[in-house]
Amino acid sequence: MIRYDRNFRRLALCLAALAGFVDAIGFIKSGGLFVSFMSGNSTRMAIGIVEFTRAGLAAAALIGLFVMGVFLSALVAARVTILHRKVAVMASVAGLLFTAAILQSIDQDIAAIGMLCMAMGATNSIFRRDGEVSIGVTYMTGTLVKLGHRLADAALGGDPTAWAPYLFLWLALVSGGIMGAAGYSWLPNASIWIAAAFALALVPVTRKLTREAAA
Repeated sequence: MIRYDRNFRRLALCLAALAGFVDAIGFIKSGGLFVSFMSGNSTRMAIGIVEFTRAGLAAAALIGLFVMGVFLSALVAARVTILHRKVAVMASVAGLLFTAAILQSIDQDIAAIGMLCMAMGATNSIFRRDGEVSIGVTYMTGTLVKLGHRLADAALGGDPTAWAPYLFLWLALVSGGIMGAAGYSWLPNASIWIAAAFALALVPVTRKLTREAAA
């Protein structure tokens, strides 16, 4: 997180907020499963295996779809130049979210949840460096660990503000989750369209930032 300049950090905050927004919608629509938090789904799958419930199978399916989203977005990124990779992946995320919105509009809720999960998997390919995810925008366990480490460093005389980006990233996801839950409660049929429109708006923003970084 701290290796990126301020503008890319802001983009990461937007993506974390989008992930929180979508995850809240997916959680409500699926009855307690996640579309971006696969650690939670892994636990639900494990419990489902022991209890022989359908929730375990559903969690396993979502995990597979999340990985598929990561896989496909990595293939998309590999087929374009380095300058256009973030833009191509961001456009893919927007496309998957619009697909989910269309599926929800024709009452295909299960398929819509699957598309949400793939979109969230793809989102993690936007900040990828040297073959590894440099900023995880849909899961916050690692971010909170880094927050704790940076706070400890500050207490020991290190950089007094290096912890702030990690706190803001976590707050962005939480804020997005609040908005997603509220949006689904007030406008259930429009909430995924809102997420898709926001993702689409981030495509030109991503293009602008990558061009400025390359200049």
